[in-house]
Amino acid sequence: MHTTFPNLLAPLDLGFTTLKNRVLMGSMHTGLEDGRKHFPAMAAFFAERARGGVGLIVTGGFAPNIEGWAKPFAGTLSTGAAARRHKLVTDAVHAEGGKIALQILHTGRYGYSPFCVAPSRIQSPISPFAPRELSARGIERQIRAFVRCATLAREAGYDGVEVMGSEGYLINQFLVTHTNHRSDDWGGDYANRMRLALEIVGRTREAVGPDFILIYRLSMLDLIPDGSSWEEVVMLAKEVTKAGATIINTGIGWHEARVPTIATSVPRGAFSWVTRKMRERLRADGVTIPLVTSNRINMPETAEQLLADGCADMVSMARPFLADPDFVAKAAAGRSDEINTCIACNQACLDHAFKNRLASCLVNPRAAHETELVFRPVATAKRIAVIGAGPAGLAAATTLAERGHQVHLYESAAQIGGQFNLAKRIPGKEEFNETLRYFDGLLTRRGVQLHLQTRATAEQLLAQRFDEIVLATGVTPRDPKIAGGDGEHVLSYIDVLLGRKPVGERVAIIGAGGIGFDVAEFLVTPPGESPTLNPHEWLAEWGIADPAEVRGGVVRPQPAPPARQITLLQRKPGKLGKGLGKTTGWIHRAALQMKAVEMIGGVNYERITQQGLFVTYGEQRQDGQLIECDTVVLCAGQEPLRELLEPLRAAGVSTHLIGGADEALELDAKRAIDQGTRLAARL
Repeated sequence: MHTTFPNLLAPLDLGFTTLKNRVLMGSMHTGLEDGRKHFPAMAAFFAERARGGVGLIVTGGFAPNIEGWAKPFAGTLSTGAAARRHKLVTDAVHAEGGKIALQILHTGRYGYSPFCVAPSRIQSPISPFAPRELSARGIERQIRAFVRCATLAREAGYDGVEVMGSEGYLINQFLVTHTNHRSDDWGGDYANRMRLALEIVGRTREAVGPDFILIYRLSMLDLIPDGSSWEEVVMLAKEVTKAGATIINTGIGWHEARVPTIATSVPRGAFSWVTRKMRERLRADGVTIPLVTSNRINMPETAEQLLADGCADMVSMARPFLADPDFVAKAAAGRSDEINTCIACNQACLDHAFKNRLASCLVNPRAAHETELVFRPVATAKRIAVIGAGPAGLAAATTLAERGHQVHLYESAAQIGGQFNLAKRIPGKEEFNETLRYFDGLLTRRGVQLHLQTRATAEQLLAQRFDEIVLATGVTPRDPKIAGGDGEHVLSYIDVLLGRKPVGERVAIIGAGGIGFDVAEFLVTPPGESPTLNPHEWLAEWGIADPAEVRGGVVRPQPAPPARQITLLQRKPGKLGKGLGKTTGWIHRAALQMKAVEMIGGVNYERITQQGLFVTYGEQRQDGQLIECDTVVLCAGQEPLRELLEPLRAAGVSTHLIGGADEALELDAKRAIDQGTRLAARL
């Protein structure tokens, strides 16, 4: 038994098969599911995770028919020919000693397709298509499609399937009166509303036989009004167990719920109490089916503690395996400090999925691109200088060293990290510390020669005769040149986040991009009181309640009072924060609204006075208004730092620009790390 993680790394006996540990790689959509051409890449992606030691992998969702599509031509498993294509994936995973289950996902009214169906004709708030109400015969066709999909998965070599019954998809839609207004045998009382789930599980078990893993993803906390009651959820858990489920996995929140469930501002393991509540209830009633807990579990120490506390029998982690395919192997070897931690930013995974782009990972650009982004050892090592130890420079330096180059990394500050040292100070972004911890260790392990507090000059670099020089020198805040902008009460976002100067009680923030929103969240939160670090406070702030006390587990939010009065402004008319991430922007807007932050768009910044910021509106610059404030904070963009570029290129040195030095768009760490990694892979 492993002494550090005895619970996490313990085998799990399922009777007909044994999982080598308690780690489930949870389902996530990468886009690799949606095209035949991607199957070799999908095989490589899952094989690398199997090689890294995951106990059981669950694929991204595959629809059982076109009515279940997430979008037109989304991944579907409904024919023998399709099953044969999947053999490439299952064979690759089994060759690495892993096990893999296929998730059967029928989106119901969430489908971004004119073919979508639902128990009742009630349009989803997240899809423009109104669903067709299923007839009794139509429901039967959906059940048969689920069963056929599971049978084909077995033929394809999968070790099991996961029936997606949560997150507000089709099965979930039948379960609650919020979306099921039927009065026939599939609606009305709960015994009828849960029939679809039980028919699917029961008939699937009968079709695939007793020696096939059947996971049921159970919505334990809907987080919507008129969601399931706790007794209904318990009843369903017991009944799907009787119907033949092998494992019950925890689902949290419908996609339309206005509560964050997986973003970085969600505390680690914030929902494990729900799984524990279910596990204790089932065990008291003699039901011993293994339960899986999920959501915002990103390090083995967290997972081990949840298992030790009796919250679950397994732990599901999805995005952590985008960030680091060797997560389990590193934990087992006592090297958890070497794990590249998922920071739950959503920028390269979920945001990509919603834009119909292949998913990746901000901290690991190779994720889902393993066949394309390959780090081949170099035949002849070069001496390479990387200037700037922000995200772009760190990615470039460590990748170059991994390939065998001799790398010198120069940083003018006393620590690595660049703009990440600002980001990690934002309440809800504490996870950014983990990325800096990872890179700090990687620099040492890869032999990068780090020169801190060293502002490299062109003369010094030329004297060193480097073969290549990579400029990752970052950005400097842009001066919007507003009259009165040189006043003592006018601060840059750097002054504010580093605590260089005091900030008054009333603050006007100029610029409502990502930095402006971050600064606003920083200023409305009292020092040391980030809700992310206090799960109970966070639950209250977002109105999350015990489902045994309130149906659906959602009540009116109870945010703490803001530390300051904030006005957030932008030049562009319209809603503020439109450029924020698709899956997290609404969270930032909601968080600031709960803190009574005033958001104003379409302004002209006329002048700053001792009394505050004077603005006008529209092209005619009319309706002047004084926004009274004690402090004005400038978050009006950045400009690239490139002073080394011209002299180095003039001297004939091969010089490359990456990150903010190449393009100063907000604090785009995703682009910076990807750019640095890809440059290093080809030099």
